[in-house]
Amino acid sequence: MNVHFIAIGGSAMHNLAIALSRKGAIVTGSDDEIFEPSKSRLNRQGILPSTIGWNAEKITSDLDAVILGMHARKDNPELAKATELGIPIFSYPEYLYEQSKDKFRVVIGGSHGKTTITSMLLHAINEIGIDVDYMVGAQLEGYDCMVKLSDDAKIMILEGDEYLSSPIDRRPKFHLYKPDVAIISGIAWDHINVFPTFDNYLEQFDLFCKEIVDGGKLIYNTEDEEVNKLGEKWKSTIDTIPYQTPNYTVEENGTTIHLDGKDYALQIFGQHNLQNLVGAMKLAAEIGIQNDAFLSVMSSFTGAGKRLQKVTEKDNFVLYKDFAHSPSKLKATTKAVKEQYSDRKVIACMELHTFSSLKKEFLPHYKNAMDAADYALVYFSPEVVAHKKLDPITKEQVLAGFGGGVEVVSSTEDVRAFLDRFEWNNSALLMMSSGNFDGINYDELGEEMCAKL
Repeated sequence: MNVHFIAIGGSAMHNLAIALSRKGAIVTGSDDEIFEPSKSRLNRQGILPSTIGWNAEKITSDLDAVILGMHARKDNPELAKATELGIPIFSYPEYLYEQSKDKFRVVIGGSHGKTTITSMLLHAINEIGIDVDYMVGAQLEGYDCMVKLSDDAKIMILEGDEYLSSPIDRRPKFHLYKPDVAIISGIAWDHINVFPTFDNYLEQFDLFCKEIVDGGKLIYNTEDEEVNKLGEKWKSTIDTIPYQTPNYTVEENGTTIHLDGKDYALQIFGQHNLQNLVGAMKLAAEIGIQNDAFLSVMSSFTGAGKRLQKVTEKDNFVLYKDFAHSPSKLKATTKAVKEQYSDRKVIACMELHTFSSLKKEFLPHYKNAMDAADYALVYFSPEVVAHKKLDPITKEQVLAGFGGGVEVVSSTEDVRAFLDRFEWNNSALLMMSSGNFDGINYDELGEEMCAKL
């Protein structure tokens, strides 16, 4: 196979390029910008483009396929040349389906929880020793590539993103995978630049259910109102499997869950994480892993990267970082930390960083999202708002959106000044962002906090 990637530097695209190269394909690519860690990973594999920019001369008739990334534009010259030559053009989800259409496909969908459930499932699969192919949307610890493709594996694990597939394919990615088994963990309006109303966004999950193959199964979270409605709707035509939070006890170093007369000690905590755990357990059962075996190996699971990830801990201080940015994720993560550290003061800091979160019409969805924290700060960068070509927002609008109870700042220096006000004995600090507060190094921050103890 001879495959060319248009926009090879993307987080998903570069992983697929590496996976195909490792499978034996001849891989080339182009991009107008390639950042770390994509750049180093492509270079190690020997497939980093020698020059930056688009070049139609790279598109030749001996290509078997062109894979088009979302970062490219419709008028891309390489895309035009590939179209002219009649070369098959795929989005990366389309190509993943082509690579897995003869496999048993497990697709993990939901506005939140996707990466955690996928990570939990892969942890159990690796511990038990089952050969699978996979695609994960985030970098997980212990993996140097988040896509694996092989001829031998009979199972494909796919994290099902609801964002669009490519500039010329406006279908959500998870509509293309045609699951044998699917899960929906939760639904909360996101990507409002693409799905302008909640009903429009909700419809994508209904269409996802419609793509489950004949004889397939839908696993769904009954504790999420919209997901439960979908489960009820589809149970007459699909084999549906409901799940919910298990019985559990909060422990000093995690959680003990109680199931089928047995206790299982876990290092993870938080109701939303335990829901994800049971969802992953239901998926595992569909590929032959019994509940007891799954829960037994999950004792060594410490969490998915950037999802309630412990940065540092000393004496009675702990710092966590989390990818939380949507209202539902923010509320669940803050609540989880306060439940786990109920005898400590919880200081939670959140950065508005995504397109949706920085849109003033969306801010009211954050109402009471950080109420579980003892002290809460919300940060946004006016420069990022301008870069995303959004209308300016004010501190007063953000404060009103959160319903009060938070301090709002718009500079990294003000974030640091907020943190400097606290004594860190008997406390838990939670830093939540899909960015990094414009330059705060969490490891260095944790060391600073520990030095003050």
